[in-house]
Amino acid sequence: MTDRHQPDNPTLTDMLGRARELGHLVLYVSDLDRSLVFYRDILGWPIVTPARPHFRAAVFRAGNTHHDFLLIEVGKNAQPIPKGPHVGMYHFGVKVGDSDDDLRALLGRIQAHPDIVTLAGAVDSGFIRSLYVHDPDGFEVELYTDVPGWDWNDPRLFEVSRRPLRL
Repeated sequence: MTDRHQPDNPTLTDMLGRARELGHLVLYVSDLDRSLVFYRDILGWPIVTPARPHFRAAVFRAGNTHHDFLLIEVGKNAQPIPKGPHVGMYHFGVKVGDSDDDLRALLGRIQAHPDIVTLAGAVDSGFIRSLYVHDPDGFEVELYTDVPGWDWNDPRLFEVSRRPLRL
């Protein structure tokens, strides 16, 4: 199937200014210290800059860019994330390793901190295995590992049936 906005054989000019990759994610959080327990301590996401007293924020880097993730504290009086379906972000995904052993280790750390993170589900989608959690502010985060051997360009990839993940 050809997208009328992208030619089959794009030239350099066709590719100018087109999305290449997802660069980074920024979240407003109510309590930076609680969020750090989840993102830094439980997930082990490397921090680039520590929190500063005059601007409560933390920058994380795990990939090949200047920063992958930024948390900015807005305080406890900010509007919470609405419950149930609403316009806005549904969830974001974070690759946490390459095997079920990685997911089991992470699940143990999650279960040790029920006051910080809530396990919302565990799904085997065939091509990825995922734990779905809610962070301290209620953002849903998919923590996943890829299943080896899948052709990521196969359009049938998302036709695979989902089933409960058994770790």
